[in-house]
Amino acid sequence: MKFSNPFKSRKKKQVAKKKSAKELATERKEPWVSILDMDIDYEDIASGSFELDWNDYFVTRLLKAGYKGKTDADIVDQWFQTVCRNVVMETYEQEMADPERRTDLGDGRTEIK
Repeated sequence: MKFSNPFKSRKKKQVAKKKSAKELATERKEPWVSILDMDIDYEDIASGSFELDWNDYFVTRLLKAGYKGKTDADIVDQWFQTVCRNVVMETYEQEMADPERRTDLGDGRTEIK
């Protein structure tokens, strides 16, 4: 009969680390970008910042699309500003096109709800 030694060191089980979305995209050689964090200045509620993360394939895609900058961060920042600008413009165009959201206040003034 064979008994196991309870004092004998046991091999630790190897736990497979789950790969992040960034790691998986990079392995597939696909562009990847994500917002990691958002910060708001509660003293000036209209001010804040975003923390972005990306892989090299995303920067390469931006370069091919015509974005330029001295650093990868400059290139991604330029892209993010473009995205934000497009969101603002789309919202503005929708507000201007929706007559139900507009109220004529008279004297050439209009309220947009």
